[in-house]
Amino acid sequence: MPGPDSGAGESTDGVPMSWDFSTEPEFAAKLDWAREFVRDEIYPLEVLDLDHAEFRRLAAPLQQRVKEQGLWAAHLGPELGGQGYGQLRLGLLHEILGTSELAPFAFGCQAPDSGNIELLALAGTPEQKARWMRPLLDGEVLSAFSMTEQGTGSDPRQFTTTARLVDGQWVLNGGKWFVGNASRADFHIVMAVTEPDAPARARMSMLIVPTDAEGIETREIGLMNDPDHKHPVWSHCEVSYRDVRVPAENLLGDRGEAFTLAQKRLGPGRIHHCMRWIGVCRRAFDMLCERAVSIDVHGGPLADKQTVQNWVADCAAAIESARLLTLHAAWKIDQVGASAARTEIAMIKYHGAAVLHDVIDKAVQVHGSLGFSTDMPLEQMYRWARAARIYDGPDEVHRVSVARRLLREYSPTPTPSEHVPTRRASALERFREQLDVAAVLR
Repeated sequence: MPGPDSGAGESTDGVPMSWDFSTEPEFAAKLDWAREFVRDEIYPLEVLDLDHAEFRRLAAPLQQRVKEQGLWAAHLGPELGGQGYGQLRLGLLHEILGTSELAPFAFGCQAPDSGNIELLALAGTPEQKARWMRPLLDGEVLSAFSMTEQGTGSDPRQFTTTARLVDGQWVLNGGKWFVGNASRADFHIVMAVTEPDAPARARMSMLIVPTDAEGIETREIGLMNDPDHKHPVWSHCEVSYRDVRVPAENLLGDRGEAFTLAQKRLGPGRIHHCMRWIGVCRRAFDMLCERAVSIDVHGGPLADKQTVQNWVADCAAAIESARLLTLHAAWKIDQVGASAARTEIAMIKYHGAAVLHDVIDKAVQVHGSLGFSTDMPLEQMYRWARAARIYDGPDEVHRVSVARRLLREYSPTPTPSEHVPTRRASALERFREQLDVAAVLR
């Protein structure tokens, strides 16, 4: 079986180096600042009944403080106004931001804007970067990534939204589903079929579509965790594009390149999701443990009950395993790029989603009816955790992709390679002379 990456590299003199789990003091100090900032400044906003406009107004001075700390848009390189931290350091930061779903907005790394900035940086023309990326990076506008369609599952090759180039304009027609922030965005990045006769993965292109273009209709969708679609940061929408016209220069990247660009966008984004899930898990775990030592039942603290102790031990191990898997995937992206880390990225997606659900579930259980009520944040966390197994590709698809890649490393054999009688016969043949000498000496 092919082994996992050891996490070791080689120094210039060829001597193997161990993988270091420590964090350099300068960045550790920034993480300490972020941890305190989120707890003291972001957590209080969670319990206010803020609409989107109110939240953005209250978040503006917090965003400025983040910029002053050099942590704004930390996922980007210095040439784009970020810090160039790389995925591993980003993972550690996102672990902190994940403890509150409001925190990424204050740090300029909220979905879908963070991924769209990376797309524009990767494939945008200088004019597109100036008009769309720079205001998005500065937090002046919002964007949406319009990809998913109803009834296509996770297979973008079945998309039916089309764009035709007519008299120097793209004419867009079709419908998209579950588009994050479509109703609040200033522009959408839309995946549409522009090359219907091309191979499956070269049929689609990306277009930048301003939301003030005629022919766009949005319908906000209630979600399990936001049934009244009143979330202060996100909305999710069904979007219809009817003869929407945008200039030819609004093509992002090359014609037929959308599938490739989407993969480059979604891979690193899953790292950020998974590390934020670790932050959610830790917050739920803290609530679980605090409750366990605070409540007495049946003659003693909950913390003394073996079942609760099992939950604490199992949750701690599960969180740490998901964390290390995710950080290893981040490390591999930094070393060899996202394409070469596809197996690790897919693995953390389905493993992390399961851990997220299970830890929150145990925290709800230990709180009893209080955990089920809105007096604790656990019920909302629990409802949102269910989505983790769906967005950015359902877990089942990621499991299939991991299994296929791993199985490619094996070849069929008529006899199992570990078959003991066959191995014994081979060993006897190999060591026959030594065994014969040993027999004579006896």
